[in-house]
Amino acid sequence: MIIVITPLGPGQAAATPGKLADAELRFTDGMLSGLKLVGFGVWERRGGGRNVTFPARQYSINGERRSFALLRPVVDAQAQESIRQMILEAYALQVEGTDRGGQNDQIA
Repeated sequence: MIIVITPLGPGQAAATPGKLADAELRFTDGMLSGLKLVGFGVWERRGGGRNVTFPARQYSINGERRSFALLRPVVDAQAQESIRQMILEAYALQVEGTDRGGQNDQIA
């Protein structure tokens, strides 16, 4: 699996305060090889630190907006934590690579 980080440009960042980048997972092996899962977001937390949001679909019931997570754990609620950490690490490497003038947008 490869994680691709796409930082937001200045205009995009102004439209979504706190959002730092979009992320996607590209599968390189197995049944999902050649496919990608998009819709992850890297956000700056108000109190410091970063968070990752997962792909979701929004819908309305009686005028109330709700969200349905597309990637959910089967049993263990902590199953998402490894993907979240990998995306945060890929983002950190991208930021460090950009600061040094490098291009590091794909992390295996």
